[in-house]
Amino acid sequence: MHIDLDAVAANWAALDQLSGPNTQTAAVIKADGYGLGAGRVARRLAENGVRRFFVAVAEEGIAVREALGPGPAICVFSGHMDGDTELLDQLAMTPMLNSIEQLTRHLEALPGHRFGVQLDTGMNRLGMEPAEWAAVSDLVLQANPDLIMSHLACADEPDHPQNAEQLAAFRRMTDGLNVRRSLSATGGILLGKDYHFDLTRPGVGLYGGEPFVNATPVIRLSLPVVQTRDLEPGETVGYSATFVADKPTRIATVSGGYADGLLRSQSGKGQLFAGDIACPIAGRVSMDLISVDVTHLNEVPDYLDIVCPAQGVDDVAGHAGTIGYEILTSLGARYDRTYVGGKA
Repeated sequence: MHIDLDAVAANWAALDQLSGPNTQTAAVIKADGYGLGAGRVARRLAENGVRRFFVAVAEEGIAVREALGPGPAICVFSGHMDGDTELLDQLAMTPMLNSIEQLTRHLEALPGHRFGVQLDTGMNRLGMEPAEWAAVSDLVLQANPDLIMSHLACADEPDHPQNAEQLAAFRRMTDGLNVRRSLSATGGILLGKDYHFDLTRPGVGLYGGEPFVNATPVIRLSLPVVQTRDLEPGETVGYSATFVADKPTRIATVSGGYADGLLRSQSGKGQLFAGDIACPIAGRVSMDLISVDVTHLNEVPDYLDIVCPAQGVDDVAGHAGTIGYEILTSLGARYDRTYVGGKA
């Protein structure tokens, strides 16, 4: 797996430019930097001037703080969970409080510690609902929150009516408050300035994923060819014998499978590439191996690419019936990750 950290930085810079001059652009590096290494990604983005990072749970902040040192803010989407107090305190992380229960826990356990608040504007996943917020907003504001945020459910569908509904709800709950506000991740940035507020927090767009279709590709994933074999018509390949050769066929078996995040649902649909030449998957994707039809190649290379300039991560996801997020965050620990760009 070749990871271009300069491409991550370029994608952040492009989204920062779209966010406008009066809006701070943070970076979401949860799930180990979407599978690419949170520490390495965080350090490279900090070189670009990023001063606020978001993780999903407090434990993810350990690697980020170790990589960044003191100074940059690390915000925790899941808030102040039971058992998080010591970690939040030691690593100076900012929990985004999601409920009255979390608010109570935080103010009692860590009085004076920086915190933010997450509001539910219609996604019905995390955050205080309007009635809850109305009941505690005066108390929260007295405690000087660092940020108030919400999250859009349908931002990757620009024409979806829920985008405008959530924007209106967020304004009703926060207009007139002297607190920084954040509503938009990658998709929200692309919806335009009405959605940007004081801070945006791009995630998947940093790593080359949709809906940021103009993103610079970040990864190239090359799978080594373990063995090749020639089949006669009528011979089969793989589990359940779902591929049957209808002519003399050359098959390359590559090292990689669903244990590495290359989903079984690509079976019979996906493809790998030799340069810009597509080579279809033959039969079932198994745990550690994928068979590929390379009959049409003059020479079988040592590696075949599954993520490359000819096929981005969202193309792979399309063959698997999923989204680029799942492919990126499923890429396993067995890959040899090689980084370019940024400081060591």
